[in-house]
Amino acid sequence: MKIFVGRLAQQVTEEDLHRIFKPFGLVNYVCLIKDTITKKSEGFGFVDMPEDIEALTAINVLDGRELKGQIISVHPARKNLKDRRRSGRRGGRRQNDPK
Repeated sequence: MKIFVGRLAQQVTEEDLHRIFKPFGLVNYVCLIKDTITKKSEGFGFVDMPEDIEALTAINVLDGRELKGQIISVHPARKNLKDRRRSGRRGGRRQNDPK
């Protein structure tokens, strides 16, 4: 299960995220989103855990927890734009909308 982790302090590292999720089970990967130019954290990232029950337990325990002085937000990640498009959900103007 892919997990979104938000409201992260600038000092949080991928190692920090791995450390707090590891007690709940196997962590496939951790990805901290960074600005492409400054390389500074954007304040959110993703964690992937293969077992849904372990991931859900981690979400329930860690959501609202303090990490490096900030209360973090932890919840299941939403599907990405490609997945939404495949499922028929598209943004923009409908075919029969007037111009």
